[in-house]
Amino acid sequence: MRFPHRLWPFCFALLCFLFALNVQAQGNVIVVGQAIDLSGPNGSIGRDYVAGITTYFDSINVNGGIGGKRIKYLVRDDQGNPAVSAQAVSDLLEKDKADYLLGGIGAAVTDAVLANARFSQSGQTLFAPLVASVKTYNSRVLFWRPSPEQEMQYIFSYFDKLGIKSVGIAYQENALNQDMYQYVVAELRKRNMLMSGLVRIGASPADMERESAVLARSNPGIVIAIADTLGTGVFLKEFRKHAPRTFVAGMSLINLDTLAEVAGPKALEWTVFSQVVPNPLSKKSLIQIDHSNMMKKFRDEDLSALTFEGFMVAKTLVKAIQTGKPGRDALQALAQKNIVDLGGVTLSPSETTRRMSNYVDMALFRKGGGLLF
Repeated sequence: MRFPHRLWPFCFALLCFLFALNVQAQGNVIVVGQAIDLSGPNGSIGRDYVAGITTYFDSINVNGGIGGKRIKYLVRDDQGNPAVSAQAVSDLLEKDKADYLLGGIGAAVTDAVLANARFSQSGQTLFAPLVASVKTYNSRVLFWRPSPEQEMQYIFSYFDKLGIKSVGIAYQENALNQDMYQYVVAELRKRNMLMSGLVRIGASPADMERESAVLARSNPGIVIAIADTLGTGVFLKEFRKHAPRTFVAGMSLINLDTLAEVAGPKALEWTVFSQVVPNPLSKKSLIQIDHSNMMKKFRDEDLSALTFEGFMVAKTLVKAIQTGKPGRDALQALAQKNIVDLGGVTLSPSETTRRMSNYVDMALFRKGGGLLF
């Protein structure tokens, strides 16, 4: 059957109309893309982070968006795989035309994205990746959270005030942890603190058992874990056989759900973790109240430090977009401001460190589970 010629003008007009509608629809959205681990080794961290980000964007969209433009938040699961993350970012830029990019979890993933040709060509800033290694990045990355060095300084200061001078180290030896290990050792010397022993995570089971027992007998006031979640869990499981009430400290990107699975809930007692946001369960500031209320309204899950961090990251990005000027990188401009008020929580951006926040706190894993700030 042949298509009637008299209908061609109508069809052409219809196609033009639909194309115009599509262009108009695309012009009415701001696309925010993110490749992040949702199902891999840091999946629970990624899911919480994304839940907080999604919640804030939802709250903006139900109130009309930003200047009448809705936020379209596209999340791709990179499973913690650097190659997958780099490809996902390419797709977000090429196919989805992402206007802004949020970062994933870990130095390896961040490095892969920065090395990606499509990202390099985009001229965009990778905003708020979750990186725990001591590493210097260029101006194409803008961190929201404080540096790992700041977290470690806070851990030292916290226990220094308690008069603790003997420190053990549980060290998972790899390229990412090596710089932090050297940093901790140098800090011990600077503070005139004694390194009472070392456990090499990843050594043979027999060596780990022996080194853990030796470290426990040296009676350190605290043991600092320089390791990923699994490594910290393996160490705790062995060390707690000999020292059930010795403080063990870790940093904010330790996956507490996985840690409890590996080491057992009992092993988490007497552990402390640096935190880069205020207590998400407290209602001392407007943004803490907003986070709690919006999570109840849009999500059906518990509040956590990561949902709160994601919520504040999303609010920071929205502020950048709202105050940005045409033709300028809104995130780069925001990094040059002196103070950014998120509603009772203030950021002090630094162009030198490329970090928006300097906030660090400490939380104790209480008996029976859960963090006590």
